[in-house]
Amino acid sequence: MLARRRLIMLGGAAIAAPALARAARAQTFPSRFVRLVVPFPPGGAVDNAARIIAARLGEMWGQQMVIENKGGAGGNLAAQSVLQAEADGYTVYICSIGHAINQFIYRSLGYDPVADFAPVTLMCVYPNILAVPNSSPDRSVQDLIARAKAEPGKVTYASSGIGTSLHLAGELFKRMAGVDLTHIPYRGAGPALNDLIPGRVDAIFANFPSTLPYVQNGQLRGLAVTTEKRQPEVPDLPAIAEFVPGYDVSSWFALFVAARTPPDIVAKLNQDAVAALNHPPVKARYAQLGATVVGSTPAELATHLKAEMDRWGPVIKAAGIKVDG
Repeated sequence: MLARRRLIMLGGAAIAAPALARAARAQTFPSRFVRLVVPFPPGGAVDNAARIIAARLGEMWGQQMVIENKGGAGGNLAAQSVLQAEADGYTVYICSIGHAINQFIYRSLGYDPVADFAPVTLMCVYPNILAVPNSSPDRSVQDLIARAKAEPGKVTYASSGIGTSLHLAGELFKRMAGVDLTHIPYRGAGPALNDLIPGRVDAIFANFPSTLPYVQNGQLRGLAVTTEKRQPEVPDLPAIAEFVPGYDVSSWFALFVAARTPPDIVAKLNQDAVAALNHPPVKARYAQLGATVVGSTPAELATHLKAEMDRWGPVIKAAGIKVDG
């Protein structure tokens, strides 16, 4: 009987050991710096959002979260670099709509945005803003539409790359307003804004976090927000929907890791990221940029990702948006 009890106890310990090891691993994570891979150059909306949460997580962990900007191919290069790293939670990917729609735009991604990535959290949602240079003759959405109709194809709009939320917002505006604008893609919102301010391009449907400061300090002229209703941060700016009924575009940021990352580490990342996002100073900082903090569960992010794929796939197909590669 004693031998049998000992065997049972040893068996129970063997079963419990992996769970205890996982718990210990999660409690000690991270024990060194964590990389946060940003799919665009510094200065854009994704980069700004990344630096806010990275600073707070670094404070919480006592370990630095290092920003790694890896632009190119609409985020595909960054996504691939995350998958090439060890799947241990020490490489995190911050992304936006490109993660949902690149599969419809690029001939080959080299990865599956659903099967190859584990969702961590939907960080926040935010509107885009239609802005023009201060030198622009357009002082309203009606002015821009009238000029575009009078000079088809001559009015340009910048974006942070083919298939980004900025590009899709412009394509949807073209279709719904019945105008012909020429799309000028850049490698990130930062370079696009650098050409917009001096008037080398005519307009942008840019993310709030990257563009609102320029509008507030008078470097750019805001014409409207892209959401269905006006936004409290800029109550004087109308919604595009006031002139183009039914127009409504919002953007988002989310955190993912490689799918092979241990579930306990994913859970720890989710817990800590949600806590960081809901830290009052962090929440206020995002609010200043026009972003509303969400802090979802991994399952809720997975549902959101699928909904975005279902929404934008048909729009991209109808617009014929494609990139070779």
